[in-house]
Amino acid sequence: MSGDEHSKKKIMGIEKNIFFVGLTSFLTDTTTKMIYAIMPLFLMTLGASKTEISLIEGVAESTASLIKALSGWWSDKIRKNKPFMIIGYAFTAMLSPLFALAATPLQVLMIRFTERIGKGIRTAPRDSLIASSSEEDARGRSFGFHKAMDNSGAIIGPLVAAGVLLMFPGDYRRVFMFAAIPGLLGMASIIFFVKEAKSKRLPPLGRITLKDFPRRYYAFLAIVFIFTLGNSTDALLLVKASDIGIEAAFIPVIYLIFNSVSVVFAVPAGVISDRFGRERLIILGYLLYSAIYFGFGWTSSKLTVVMLFALYGLYSAATDGVQKALVADIVDKEKRGTGLGIYNCLVGVTLLPASLVAGFLYDNINNRAPFYYGSMLAFVSAVLMIFLYRKNLRHARKS
Repeated sequence: MSGDEHSKKKIMGIEKNIFFVGLTSFLTDTTTKMIYAIMPLFLMTLGASKTEISLIEGVAESTASLIKALSGWWSDKIRKNKPFMIIGYAFTAMLSPLFALAATPLQVLMIRFTERIGKGIRTAPRDSLIASSSEEDARGRSFGFHKAMDNSGAIIGPLVAAGVLLMFPGDYRRVFMFAAIPGLLGMASIIFFVKEAKSKRLPPLGRITLKDFPRRYYAFLAIVFIFTLGNSTDALLLVKASDIGIEAAFIPVIYLIFNSVSVVFAVPAGVISDRFGRERLIILGYLLYSAIYFGFGWTSSKLTVVMLFALYGLYSAATDGVQKALVADIVDKEKRGTGLGIYNCLVGVTLLPASLVAGFLYDNINNRAPFYYGSMLAFVSAVLMIFLYRKNLRHARKS
C-alpha cells in the first residue's frame, strides 16, 4: 500500500496517518509534561537556583530550535519523514527515565539538552508529513487535530504526575520512571501505524537558496518574528497569577483550563481557516493575544485571570496549528520540510530573547510591564498581517 492510499483511510473522520501522528504526540506530550510539571521542584531538591532552572530550559529549547531547520531540509533531500520521526521520538522515550538517575543540575541539563535534540529532529519532518497526508482544503483541520492531541497530553501528563506523587509523596524519581511508558507507546505508534507520505516521484532536491522561497513566506516570517518577541514563556503568566493571590495548589488547575480550551477549539479553528482563510484567523488570534496580555497587565482580579487563561487557550487554538498550515500552503511541496523547519526554528530561537526581555521587565520595572510589552508587539503584528493579507488579495485579483 502506498503512502497516499494509506493517508486517505480515515479514523473518526481524520486521515489515518494524521490520526496516528496525533496519537504519538498525545502520548509523547504526556511523557514530557509528566516530567516538566515536577522538574523545577526536583531541581530545587538538587540545590538548583531559579536562574539555573531558567537556564536549563532556555539552553535546551534553543538547541532544539536550531536543529529543526536542518532536519526539515534533510527530510526534503532524501524524500522521507518517518526516519526522522522515529529517531526524534525515540530520544524522548529512551532518555526520560534517565532523569531518575540524575544527581546534579548539570546532569539534568545534559539529559534535557539531548532529549530536546530529539524534538528538533522530529518536528519539521512531522509537520511536513501532516501537510503531505492532508487534502489541501483540509490542511487547517489536520494541523488543528494535531494541536488538540498535543495539548491533550499537556492536560493528562501533569494529572498523572500528580497521581503518582499522591501515591508516593515526594518521589520525583518514580514519576520519571512511569513517564517512560507513554513515550514508548508513542514511538510504537509511529513505527507500526504511520506510513511515509513524501512522494518518491518528486525530483531530487538540489541546493536550496533564499530565492527558492516566495517573498510572501519571508514577509510572514518577519511578522512571526515580531510577534514572538512579545510572546514570552507561559511561566510568567503563572507567576502573575501567584502574584495576585491565587494559591499555589490552584495554579496547575488554571493552566489546565488553558490547555482544555485549546483542545476543544483547535480543530474547529483549523476548519474555519480552511474555509475562510488562514490570514484572517491569524489576525484575529494576534488581536486576541494583544487584548489578553493587556488584561494580564491591567488586572488584579483572580476571576479575571482565570477568564484570561481560558481566552489564552482560544488564542492558542486560533494560531499555533493555523500558522503551520499557512507555511505549508505558501511553500512548494518539495521544499515543505525545509520551510516548516525554518519557521519552527525562528519561533523557538526567538522565544529565548523574548523570555529574557519579559523577565527583565518583570524584575526591574513591575509585574505589568512585560504584558503591556507583549500586547503592543502583538497589536503591531496584527496590523502588519492585515497589510500582508490585503497585498496578497490585490495580487490574487490581478493574476
